[in-house]
Amino acid sequence: MADTASQVLLGSGLTALSQPLMYVKVLVQVGYEPLPPTLGRNIFGRQVYQLPGLFAYAKHIMKIDGRAGLFKGLTPRLCSGAIGTIVHGQVLQRYQEADQEEEPGASLKEPVSSWEQVIKETSREMVARSAATLVTHPFHVIALRCMVQFIGRETKYSGIFSPFVTIYREEGILGFFAGLVPRLLGDVLSLWLCNMLAYLINTYALENGVSTMSEMKSYSQAVTGFFASMLTYPFVLVSNLMAINNCGLAGGLPPFAPNYSSWLDCWSQLLKEGNMSRGNSLFFRKVPAGKLYVWEEKRFR
Repeated sequence: MADTASQVLLGSGLTALSQPLMYVKVLVQVGYEPLPPTLGRNIFGRQVYQLPGLFAYAKHIMKIDGRAGLFKGLTPRLCSGAIGTIVHGQVLQRYQEADQEEEPGASLKEPVSSWEQVIKETSREMVARSAATLVTHPFHVIALRCMVQFIGRETKYSGIFSPFVTIYREEGILGFFAGLVPRLLGDVLSLWLCNMLAYLINTYALENGVSTMSEMKSYSQAVTGFFASMLTYPFVLVSNLMAINNCGLAGGLPPFAPNYSSWLDCWSQLLKEGNMSRGNSLFFRKVPAGKLYVWEEKRFR
């Protein structure tokens, strides 16, 4: 219990610190670009038009809503993180208790190979994460919609309990799980890619004689986790877009955003536009295609 409490407190602190970054990231994912591009240089030194980065975007939000404006959607994110940590821990604890009940006859069983152990642990982690995601997804949907309200200056999803009433009244139970399928798929694929790549590197690429073997293996886990998250980012983007699609907010309705019939439709449209990585980086951002942006609308007017 004490360990779970410490994890909740640590997670809550990290969530609060990362909220401004998450806020900007969500608005960029939706395609909201209120500031015009500027002429800059890419990593190769070539002059290109770039969209403002994290700090310029955050400064724009503070100019309108003040510093407190950067923390819109924080409350449901804190609830999601705390509940998710508890659910995740409880599921893994049930597996541990089941293992302890089987221990009396464990000596009669054949030893489990490292590959089988990785499969077993990854499968359990997948179940634990999926359960946590399923339980906390309604809070995730509300957090996203709270942040996207910045685009149309709405207050529809403000408050603690009123967003639940609004979603249930307008969309029913399924509204709380908008974008759940791509989110679950992305989480599962990322977990398996990370663990399988880490196992292969630790087993076949790193020599056991190295004195810093444990440190090297921890680094390999971090590196494979980074690459896995990069490869599965489109699932995150599609999930977030489906969570705010046609929800009554300007950021999720035409003409600002198209109505997607399903998450596969959203995926195909983003793929055609070349926007599958939109929001993946908040620095050195090139001007994406396929949308009419706020600064263009002002210029035409």
